[in-house]
Amino acid sequence: MDDRPSELKAPPSRPAPPAVTRRSRWGRLIWPLLGVLLLAAIAWIIFRPHPQAPRPGRYTLTGSMPVVAATAVKGDMPVTLSGLGTVTPLATVTVMTQIDGQLMEVVPEGTEVKKGDFLAQIDPRPYQAALDQAQAELARDQAQLKGAQIDLARYQKLAAQNSIAQQQADDQLYLVGQYEGTVKLDEAQIETAKLNLVYCHIVSPVDGRVGLRLIDPGNYVQTSSSSGIVVVTQLKPMSVIFTLPEDSLPPLQKRIAAGASLEVTAFDRSGSTKIATGKVVTLDNEIDPTTGMVKLRALFDNNDEMLFPSQFVNVQLLLDTDKDATIIPTAAIQRGAPGTYVYVVKQDDTVAVQTVALGPTDGERVAVKNGLQPGDKVVIDGADKLRDGAKVTLPAAPGGEGAPAQPARQQQHHRSAQ
Repeated sequence: MDDRPSELKAPPSRPAPPAVTRRSRWGRLIWPLLGVLLLAAIAWIIFRPHPQAPRPGRYTLTGSMPVVAATAVKGDMPVTLSGLGTVTPLATVTVMTQIDGQLMEVVPEGTEVKKGDFLAQIDPRPYQAALDQAQAELARDQAQLKGAQIDLARYQKLAAQNSIAQQQADDQLYLVGQYEGTVKLDEAQIETAKLNLVYCHIVSPVDGRVGLRLIDPGNYVQTSSSSGIVVVTQLKPMSVIFTLPEDSLPPLQKRIAAGASLEVTAFDRSGSTKIATGKVVTLDNEIDPTTGMVKLRALFDNNDEMLFPSQFVNVQLLLDTDKDATIIPTAAIQRGAPGTYVYVVKQDDTVAVQTVALGPTDGERVAVKNGLQPGDKVVIDGADKLRDGAKVTLPAAPGGEGAPAQPARQQQHHRSAQ
């Protein structure tokens, strides 16, 4: 039995009102829905399509495309053949000793010498002694020969008088012949000794420059040695041996047969710097069957010594010159379905596709055989987005309305300079 007062008892719990229950249920639904809407709004902001702005510098407000054009001109276009060459001296001589002996002196390395100039000295004393000995032997044998000749005259006179036997006179005749042979032998030995003395003083066989010496003074040199003393290389004039494809041989032979003097220009390894200008002097007598190339030799004065032995060079041979050809920049040439073509700028500032037949080129310019006339404007920059009939705009040419358009690389240079 509960003895606590009744007023202190906890009142019995009552159920929540229906309105409160509905609000808590809606709260649980609204917050996730708001999160989903927020994520959708963020995704729409990030991934919504943006209208494409017109590309600056390419299309104008009217829809035309800015391009750079150049005017076809009439001029002379050289017909050239290009090849690879090696600088080859006309003479490279390894100077070797022709006698045995001690090397006394050698000309300084790098000395410019002429034919006959001093190069090296070998000790001449042993060969001078040999010369003196040969001369002494000659004097002795000449005296013996003279005595034998006197006796022969006497014996021949006595034999004619029957005072002596004829055999004695004949024997004396043979003795005179023997002494004559000995004298000739002595004379030859003297010439050999003199030549050896000449060989002691070594001179240059050609004009050229002395390279690094191969042996130092003080060493004993021998004719059996495989190494020389110095190497002399002729530098002026200098030749270049280069190759051309065999397909170039018929027009080349035709020009040579006509007596033409074919000019050759040598460029450095990169092909950008001109080194020297010379002439073709020799065409080889056969084609290399492994490469299908033919060799030629060109001769250069090389007074400035810019061509150096064994140097690799690029060669351009001027075969002929096309007179009054229509010439355009090489950058204007396009190749595609129509073949070889250019974009010609017409009077209404639209372009038209014009197929062309190309002639010789010098790398930056090309001759057009047909399809263009001097004065036609061709697109040289901006043709990658063009089509037949496209509207174009040309930049204002510096110097006035009628000034010819500059190549793209020149305009870029002007813009960078500004």
